[in-house]
Amino acid sequence: MRARFSAHILKNTDFVVNTYHPSCHAEEDREAIQESVQSDWLRLEVISAEMGRGNDEGFVHFRAFLAQQGQEYCLEERSRFLHEDGHWYYIDGEFPEALPKQGRNDPCACGSGKKFKKCCGK
Repeated sequence: MRARFSAHILKNTDFVVNTYHPSCHAEEDREAIQESVQSDWLRLEVISAEMGRGNDEGFVHFRAFLAQQGQEYCLEERSRFLHEDGHWYYIDGEFPEALPKQGRNDPCACGSGKKFKKCCGK
């Protein structure tokens, strides 16, 4: 997970494409992946990492923060990875259910300690 985030920071599309599981056919989505990589990624917060069934499946729940056009956004996902041939591959992810609407002065749900309007609510 950290390596994939670092590849986004370094704008290394090839690394990101190559760390998708072959069944994802990421090469077909290279243009969309490159667009994502070109974002201004700010920081990564790993919330949890756990093994799945056996030693060949793992899950990482994370928040990645990025800036676009002067706004900061938060992407939260629980990613699934498969271990094959000595490598971990991204296979898919789930996004948490939408949170109830927050007021601008409420604490941000991401856990930053900031007000929503100064964090993910920008």
